[in-house]
Amino acid sequence: MKIVGLMSGTSYDGVDVVAGEFTLDGDTLRLRPLGHRELAYPDDLRARIEALLPPAATTVEAVCRLDNRLGEVFAEAAAVGVELAGGAVDAVVSHGQTVFHWVEAGRVRGTLQLGAPARVAARVGVPVLHDLRSADVAAGGQGAPLVPAFDALLLDPAVGAAPRAALNLGGIANLTVVAPGAPVLGYDVGPANALLDAAARRFLGRPCDVDGARAAAGRVHGALLARLLAEPYYAAPPPKSTGKELFHGGYLDAALAALGEPVAADDVLATLTELTARTVADACDRHRVTEVVAAGGGVRNPTLRARLAALGVGRWRLRTTDELGVPAQAKEAYAFALLGWLSWHGLPGAVPSVTGASRAAVLGSWTPAGPAFGAPTPAPPRRLTVSS
Repeated sequence: MKIVGLMSGTSYDGVDVVAGEFTLDGDTLRLRPLGHRELAYPDDLRARIEALLPPAATTVEAVCRLDNRLGEVFAEAAAVGVELAGGAVDAVVSHGQTVFHWVEAGRVRGTLQLGAPARVAARVGVPVLHDLRSADVAAGGQGAPLVPAFDALLLDPAVGAAPRAALNLGGIANLTVVAPGAPVLGYDVGPANALLDAAARRFLGRPCDVDGARAAAGRVHGALLARLLAEPYYAAPPPKSTGKELFHGGYLDAALAALGEPVAADDVLATLTELTARTVADACDRHRVTEVVAAGGGVRNPTLRARLAALGVGRWRLRTTDELGVPAQAKEAYAFALLGWLSWHGLPGAVPSVTGASRAAVLGSWTPAGPAFGAPTPAPPRRLTVSS
């Protein structure tokens, strides 16, 4: 079965597109990657997403307009995925763009992803799976993270005797821990690129600190780091999830204002890099993992990656999913393609031990595409009769 996966994360910088072929061989599911592409959002679309995200106020009109604009972008991305697959696929999985994750007192009440799936189905002519998080939320779960289903299969706990972890460094850092004889554990650790990118926009006028170069030129500001590490979210036990509803530009502004002293831009970036590395390393140490397999945009930041590796010396080694055949920049999109395969076959994709749900939910809603393009269709009916 050939599936296209589309993923746009909390960094909202673009769409990761993958195509993969899944084949079931006994109790082993084989994935053959067929290609991946990164499609950047234009600047005006990034600005429209940012303007709608919390804590900004918005309108239903703005949500509707953005939903359909994103649907056009995802439709084109899906067409690229079909090309990567050789011209024909069975389904598309479109995660959409998360614009709100409703959390109250540690419990997720709802979640919203935009991306007009009907536009995607109309463009490529195959069924589209979307709204993947709501079924887990309805079952009492966090609706996130969902990638641990992929991680648990990729990092087979039967291989080796020690716990291992999969780490995704997107806007938010997610950790999955697999260990022999133990339930899969996974949760959002905290910000990975979310605050770093907010600082880059605020101080550098750029979407990110390329290669962590400015962070590398700065020094960690001890008082700022201590204030950031005091965030109650880090001490909360899993299951837990977070996003830019908490870790946004205003959150950083408030932390800097509370210091009562100026902090140089490079020092802010160095401190935020240390925050991400420290919170991730603390989580890895807490679960006594011996190996961390990383993916996501943060892997391309050599300053962050080097700091993580340094913190793990003597306890765990850092590697990337590229060594396992999964491109680090496309892992999440491949994970959602896998969730599409599971849903297509009526199998659950959420892991209750990760999300806290009362049951393992089959994820997503399917938008049908109608008859395949070029297929014969019946003549339209002229009347309806009712039989008793």
